[in-house]
Amino acid sequence: MDSAGDFSHIPVIDVAELVAGAPGRFEVAERLGEACRESGFFYVVGHGVDDDLQGRLYELSRTFFARPVEEKMRIRMALGGRAWRGYFRVGDELTSGKPDQKEGVYFGAELSPDDPRTLAGKPLHGPNLFPVEPPGFREAVLDYMAALTTLGHRLMAGLALSLGLEESYFAETLTGDPLALFRIFNYPPPADTSLWGVGEHTDYGLLTILLQDDAGGLEVKSRSQWVPAPPLPGSFVCNIGDMLDRMTGGLYRSTPHRVRNPAPRDRLSFPFFFDPSFDAPVRPIAIPGCSPIADDRDERWDRASVHAFQGTYGDYLLAKVGKVFPELRASVL
Repeated sequence: MDSAGDFSHIPVIDVAELVAGAPGRFEVAERLGEACRESGFFYVVGHGVDDDLQGRLYELSRTFFARPVEEKMRIRMALGGRAWRGYFRVGDELTSGKPDQKEGVYFGAELSPDDPRTLAGKPLHGPNLFPVEPPGFREAVLDYMAALTTLGHRLMAGLALSLGLEESYFAETLTGDPLALFRIFNYPPPADTSLWGVGEHTDYGLLTILLQDDAGGLEVKSRSQWVPAPPLPGSFVCNIGDMLDRMTGGLYRSTPHRVRNPAPRDRLSFPFFFDPSFDAPVRPIAIPGCSPIADDRDERWDRASVHAFQGTYGDYLLAKVGKVFPELRASVL
């Protein structure tokens, strides 16, 4: 079985009733389930995230990436230590084992220096690194992360309903204290059009909520073709990750995707990862009326089985991030 069905488009789902907790949320949940079984990707509209906040984040991000690289390197990831935060240059990240043609900044939940998790050196926990310029960047990032965390909880409630589970299932078992990770990526126009901004990969956790500019370039893998996921005004592109694939026994598949900047200018992308708590064990769940689905190890892009994994989400994530930035691997492992 392939990682997804032979789909030709990505559905658009109005989640306003789900966000509001209204009676229509059950119909929204059904549509989410259909999308997860067919493609593992879907657009959401009616999400309630403030347009002005998104616009502010766009403008501040463009301003930051236009700064000299020497200035951006003042918040380089090597200074973030075990928190795994900060700026990286084009080519520093190896998503699929090859240098990505993008630069970016890693963020996570903002913790104070005296937070017990910071003091203990817990991997991927701690304070963020923010630039001095442009002013307001810190506030925009933290406001956006708060808004997307709220949306993440509502979408996971809908996914729980789609699986025949209690609406609160994920919040009670995995995401009471979610690992919320946020990236801002800038893809310069490629000098070599054969190079990918990000090569074929799947995401690691439960749910990715992506804001993208109007450049396009995101593609999702169907059985017979690569399907474009162009930007739609007012929408986020969402996809499920490896841990939801594991939990559902392959009923909901984490679908490979890739990115190339097709525009003659820089391309901005804002992926927000709403993932299980770092210490949460990730196990299969009993889904009403669902039989186990065969392991898809041989069809996966990396030939690695998510269904053989045993342990916490932190175990899974650390094994992955150590390969993405090999030069920084010792700082988190």
